[in-house]
Amino acid sequence: MIGKVREFFRILGELKYMIPVMRYKWPSGDDRASLAHTFQATTEKFPDRAFIYFEEETWTYAQANKVANSMARYLADHGVKHGDRVVMFMENRPYFAITLIALNKIGAIGVLINTSLTGDPLIHCINSSDSVKCIVGAERAQPLEEVLDNINIVHREDILWVEDTPEYSLPNWATDLKAGIDFNMTDNLSETDKVTAQDIACYIFTSGTTGVPKAAILPNAKLVAASVNITMAGYRINEEDCMYNCLPLYHSTGLMLGLVAAIQVGAASFIKRKFSASSFWEEAQRFNTTALVYIGELCRYLANQEPCEAEKNNPIVSMVGNGLRPDVWDEFRDRFKVERIIEIYGASEGNALFINLFNKDKTIGMTSADVALIEYDVADDEIIKNTDGTCKKIMNKDPGLLIVKIGPNAVFNGYTDAQASEKKILRDVFEEGDAWFNTGDLIRKVDVGFALGKEHYQFVDRIGDTFRWKSENVSTNEVGEILNGYHDVNMSNVYGVKIPGCEGRAGMVAFSLENREHFNWDEFSAYVENNLPKYARPIFVRIIEEMDTTGTFKLKKNDLREQAFDITSITDIVYCLKPNSNTYEPLDNDWLEQINSQAAGY
Repeated sequence: MIGKVREFFRILGELKYMIPVMRYKWPSGDDRASLAHTFQATTEKFPDRAFIYFEEETWTYAQANKVANSMARYLADHGVKHGDRVVMFMENRPYFAITLIALNKIGAIGVLINTSLTGDPLIHCINSSDSVKCIVGAERAQPLEEVLDNINIVHREDILWVEDTPEYSLPNWATDLKAGIDFNMTDNLSETDKVTAQDIACYIFTSGTTGVPKAAILPNAKLVAASVNITMAGYRINEEDCMYNCLPLYHSTGLMLGLVAAIQVGAASFIKRKFSASSFWEEAQRFNTTALVYIGELCRYLANQEPCEAEKNNPIVSMVGNGLRPDVWDEFRDRFKVERIIEIYGASEGNALFINLFNKDKTIGMTSADVALIEYDVADDEIIKNTDGTCKKIMNKDPGLLIVKIGPNAVFNGYTDAQASEKKILRDVFEEGDAWFNTGDLIRKVDVGFALGKEHYQFVDRIGDTFRWKSENVSTNEVGEILNGYHDVNMSNVYGVKIPGCEGRAGMVAFSLENREHFNWDEFSAYVENNLPKYARPIFVRIIEEMDTTGTFKLKKNDLREQAFDITSITDIVYCLKPNSNTYEPLDNDWLEQINSQAAGY
C-alpha cells in the first residue's frame, strides 16, 4: 500500500512538467517557427555558451551562428532559393549542423544522405531528390566520385566540397565551399523571416532494410514541436546541460531527439562521427554529458562491456531514444544508475509520437493521437478483416498492428514518392472514408500501474519479423532478448526461414563469437531449452564474422533470411537442432539433403 501511495505522489509530481507539454500548441501555417528561428533565438540568449564539442573543437552558439549566416549568404548568392533541395553527404561534425542551419535560414531543404551509402542506393537518393546542389564532406568524396557519371548534379560549381582532416585534398570535380565563403558576412539574413512552420526543413531517408530508401518529409513544424516536447517531457534539460550524441545526424533520432532538442534549450552537444563503446564513459565524464540520445542496440553494446571505473558515478541523468529492450533497460537503471529513461516511439514519416512521460519501466508510453491495434495474421502476413471488409480491433493485451488515424491533428507528411506514401495508408478501416497510417509494427497494451488513466504500450516486433511456427507466433525481438542473456552471446539476429514441406517458418539466429573454439554448445543448448518454449527455439544457428547493421544500428535480416541454412552457398558454420533433440550440432551436407528432400521430420 505504501508503495502505491508513493507512486501516486510521484506521478502527481510529474504533472508540473507534463501540463506545459499538454498545453503546447504545435506551430502551423505561416508561423515563424523553424530550426533557423529556434537557433537564432537560442543564440541571442546564450551566445557564449558551448553549442558543439567535437574531437578537439569547441563551438559556441555565436560562432556557429556567424558561420551559418556566412554560408547561407554564399548559397543564396549562388542560386539556392527558398524551397530548393540540397544534398548533404557528410559525417557527424560541426559543419553538418552548421550547413543544415544555413540551408534552413534561406528556406532550402536539406537532403540528408546516409553516409554508409555507395553505388546504386547513393545514386537513387541523390537523383530522386531532384537537388540543385550537393554539399559533400571530404571524408565522403570517394564514394561520391564513384557515381559522378550517374547522378543528375553534373556541374563542378554545384558540388561543394567541405574540407576535413589534412589527409583529404580537393578533387578536380568539386568546388571548395569554405574557400568561397565571405566569413565577414555574419549578420542574420532577412530571408529567414520568410521561412515558416509549413516549409520543409529536410528529407530523411528510410534505412533501406527493405527496398530502396524512401525520403520522408520533415516540415519545420515537426522538427520544432518534437524538440519542444522532448526537452520538456523527456530530458528536462536546460542551458547548463550537455548531451552525448553519437547517432548519425542524417537520421531523425540523432537530429530531432538529439541536436535540435539541445538547440531548443541552449544545451551543448558532444557529437561523434561514430559510436565507440570502449571510450563512451570516459567521454561522458570528460564532457560532463548529463543527457544521452540513444538507439537500443547502442545501449546493448554498452551493457555488454566489462564494468569500468569511468562508468561509476557517471553524469548521465536522463536519456531519450527508442528500441531499448527490456533486458538492457534493467542494466541502465541498476548498473549505470540513470534516473530518467524516456523511451519514445515514432517514425520520421509517421503522424504520432508515443512517449514514456511518467518514466515507467519498459514501455513506449502513451500518445495523444487516435490509435488502434488491429488483428494481424503473421503467418499469412495480412490484416484479418470482418466479412464486411472492416478491420478487427484488439480488445485485450494481445499484440496487434498499430495504426494511427490521419487527421488535422495527426497529419501524415509521408514521402516524396506519392505512391510510396499511399501504400502506408489504410482506408475504410472501421468506416467508409476513414484513413489510417500503417506503422508496420506490432504493439501491445501494457499495465504500468497508476498512470492517470492513460493507456501505455510496448513495442513487440516489426511485421515480417514476427513469424509463425508450430501454430504459434514467434517474436524475433523477444527470442533475441532471451538469447542475448546467454553470457557468450553479445547480440543475436533472429529471423524465420522456410523448411521444405513445413508450414510457417522455423526460427534461425545469427551471431558472432569472440572465441568460437571455446563456445560451450552443450551449455548453450541447455540454456535455450530452459529459457524458450519448444516452438520458439531457433532450429538453426549461424556463426557469422560480424553483425550487419544499418547506420542506426538496426539489424539487417534480408540477406540472412534469403540465404537461410544453405551451407552449400555460404561459408559460415551452421548448427541445428534435429527433431527430438535438445542439443545443437553442426549441420552437414547429409542432413541438409534430408531437410531439402523433406525427410528430416521437422
